[in-house]
Amino acid sequence: MIIFTVVPLAMVAYYAVTNKQGELSFEPMMKILIYKDAFIRSLIIAFISTAICLIIAYPLAYIMSRCRANARRTMVMLIMLPMWMNFLLRIYSWMMLLQDGGIISNIISFFGIKATLLGNSGAVVLGMVYNFLPFMVLPLYTVMLKIDNSIIEAANDLGANTLRTFSKVIIPLSVPGIISGITMVFVPAASTFLVSTYLGGPNDMLIGDIIQKEFPISRNVGSAMSLVLMVIMLIFIGVMNKFGDEEAIF
Repeated sequence: MIIFTVVPLAMVAYYAVTNKQGELSFEPMMKILIYKDAFIRSLIIAFISTAICLIIAYPLAYIMSRCRANARRTMVMLIMLPMWMNFLLRIYSWMMLLQDGGIISNIISFFGIKATLLGNSGAVVLGMVYNFLPFMVLPLYTVMLKIDNSIIEAANDLGANTLRTFSKVIIPLSVPGIISGITMVFVPAASTFLVSTYLGGPNDMLIGDIIQKEFPISRNVGSAMSLVLMVIMLIFIGVMNKFGDEEAIF
């Protein structure tokens, strides 16, 4: 296991600080500045996608946790169902739906609305939300399912209304699920590729796509970008874990 984990990471780190001749060089790192806009764009789109996933997943997970056992199992299966399909096929499916002459495009045109649904940042965000939403729903659902109903009943007995019970009891108890969901969505969303290639336009290239295209041309620059992206993701995970630990203390 160590061989398949440590060795590839060590090779990426080695190529990131060497040139094509194998000599120590920080030139690959300096070339990353050329793609700083792609880094920023990737983080912004990942943040937006994560926020939308949280907004959709939180009430959905809460409803699922309050349903009967049979209904819960059915809803979990429906959420997991798209994940059984190949990632690329899911993207192609959205291409067919969003392209000119597609189902969604025809429905919008029927109401007299003219809009380009494919080849923009909105389509990229939509693709990410669709692909990563289950990673937000499942941690939230698991945590909410463990919330003791007696705690909610006690809050109601003490005079708390539904809104106050939700804000003071349910949300604080579901923070571990929120943190896990944000981490599980943001990290792959920031580093994903193919989504922007097929659903976005020429100005929507994300860092994952650039890394994929850079490796065959210059593995040193590709490794440097991969290393920087990995460090950013590790920092993000560390911050989220730290925040989760502090919430657990309180």
